[in-house]
Parts: sequence; C-alpha cells; structure tokens
Amino acid sequence: MAKSQVTFNKIEKEKKRLKKREEKQKKKEARRAEAKENGGGIQFAYVDFNGNLTDTPPDPAMREKVEAESIELGIPKKEDREEEEPANKEGKVSFFDHSKGFGFIIDSINQEKYFVHVSGVLEEISENDKVTYELERGQKGMNAVRVKKI
Repeated sequence: MAKSQVTFNKIEKEKKRLKKREEKQKKKEARRAEAKENGGGIQFAYVDFNGNLTDTPPDPAMREKVEAESIELGIPKKEDREEEEPANKEGKVSFFDHSKGFGFIIDSINQEKYFVHVSGVLEEISENDKVTYELERGQKGMNAVRVKKI
C-alpha cells in the first residue's frame, strides 16, 4: 500500500511540473506575440530632468555640458576631511564612571555629546572637568580620544 502511494505522489508531482512548464512556455509565446504586434524589438524609455521615466526623448537644447574633470569619484582624501574640523576640540566631561571605564564629553562649541573610553584618556578625568580631545570614528559614531585636562 505504501509503494502505490509513493508512486501516485511522484506521478502527481511530475504532472504539476509539466503543467508549470507548459504555462511558462505559453506566457513566453504570448510575450513574443505582443512584441511583434508592437513593432518588435526593444522599447525605449528616457529619463527626464526630474528623474522620471518617459517615452519622449529629452530636448537637446536643455542638455548641460559636464566636464569629466569636475566629476569626483570615491571618498575625499583624509587630509581634506581633517581641514574641516580643528584637530583639538574643547569640552566638558558631563559623565564618567571610573568603575565601568567610560563616559561622555559635551563639546563647548556645538554642544554635541561624544563617547569617551578609559583607553582614550591620557590623564585622570572626572565629571565637570574641562578637557581637550580629538575625535575618531568608532563603531557607533564619533568617539573622543587623546583626552587631557585643560
């Protein structure tokens, strides 16, 4: 009894597979027939100045000329990024837990809060100390490193 069921299930699976193959072939033929009715070949789509797809070509008079040298590829070099921010920043220690070995510094200029770990501290610091520090990118954002009291 088990053999006949297994065979029956195999036959049913084979029938379903063949039916899917036939349906796929019919859909393929229908797409080919539709393409022939529409003139055949690939239909063109253009992108307008707003980034939308359209079937009309863009006006050549509105084309902007872009010089290849003005296109920047990749990430700007590290020296360029460092010029934007001063190397040593000043701030105030808002919180520091000596037992856990981390805390936070609030920047005196923009009031941003930065994480500081005990490994980035050069001198002993505590809450409400005025400090100088540098920033480095960490796993979860910018971290204060090379922290010293003022």
